[in-house]
Amino acid sequence: MKMNLPNKLTVLRLCMVPVFVVIMMLSDAVWANTVGLLLFVIASFTDMLDGKIARKQGLVTDFGKFLDPLADKFMVIGAMMVILYKYISDTPRNELFCTLFVWAVMLVIFRELAVTSIRLVVSGSKGIVVAANMLGKIKTCTQIACVVACIGERIFYWNIPTLSFLKDVLPLSIFTTAVMLIFTLWSGINYIVSYWKYMDPQK
Repeated sequence: MKMNLPNKLTVLRLCMVPVFVVIMMLSDAVWANTVGLLLFVIASFTDMLDGKIARKQGLVTDFGKFLDPLADKFMVIGAMMVILYKYISDTPRNELFCTLFVWAVMLVIFRELAVTSIRLVVSGSKGIVVAANMLGKIKTCTQIACVVACIGERIFYWNIPTLSFLKDVLPLSIFTTAVMLIFTLWSGINYIVSYWKYMDPQK
């Protein structure tokens, strides 16, 4: 199947997700966290780039509308699973971050499952391709910022002695997680309200 450049970038982002996960899980050394963070930032950049190219060059396709948000979900949820596995057990004294992040991840997963289900039903029965709206894009940006903050703070605070006292505070991680949680919930409710009219219980 021949794909245009935006779709190729989307597929590339999908392929980068397992590479990111493997590198992050291989080691807890600074190099693994740094390379993992770099890969995540590059993958996030392709998200912005493919959409910009598609709109500017008139290359918006139904394939891209479907795969682009799916790639975002794999990227964000994969990163959050890594953070849960690697980092939560290392920050036992910061109960606020641990509790907030666990609830935020559960909300992200539930929201994405709900929205994906709506997309499948609406596109399958009504032939309508549900593209990401502005609120959904803001939600994705806040999720990306949250992942970058959680990984980045770990690199700096755990390896720079003068900042080590912030390990028990994690200000950026807590702030970005809270913002991400708000926009994830908001965008999820917005999708459900907008497309609920297509959810006919009689069909």
